[in-house]
Amino acid sequence: MTGLSLRDPQLLGTLLAAGLCIGGIAAYVALRKAPDEAELERQRRMELVQGGRIIDGTVIDISDLDEQESGRAGGLQLILYQYEIAGVVYECSQDVTSLKEHLDIHQCRIGFPASVRYDTHRPENSIIVAEGWSGLRDTANSVPIRRTPRRPRVKAAPFL
Repeated sequence: MTGLSLRDPQLLGTLLAAGLCIGGIAAYVALRKAPDEAELERQRRMELVQGGRIIDGTVIDISDLDEQESGRAGGLQLILYQYEIAGVVYECSQDVTSLKEHLDIHQCRIGFPASVRYDTHRPENSIIVAEGWSGLRDTANSVPIRRTPRRPRVKAAPFL
């Protein structure tokens, strides 16, 4: 019967490799930088843009608070909107302060329809604008109306 010996080179190599793997994983977990709130919010928006379902909603209001009112450096800009899924009306707001280069909230049209992206498993998790996507509309029509140019009328020849 052969027993395990700590002098066996194969056993020592296996233990050393396992120890290095566990040590590497522990070092990665201890030294990695945890994402901040802004990064988590950006990731949430990107997940909704990539996999969220789109539904019609309405922009209810905008809110532009200065530093004193909001208690945050740089102030706070919010878009308030609502949408309905399966008979449940959701009223939400999205902090768009970090999206200032993509959007001017003072150009938003209150009461206009908008497209809302939401998570099908958690319908309250929604956005109305992100870095590469916007559900805000410039007109009250969801589909722009394109008028076809009229053809000039051809005068009919007189009957003889």
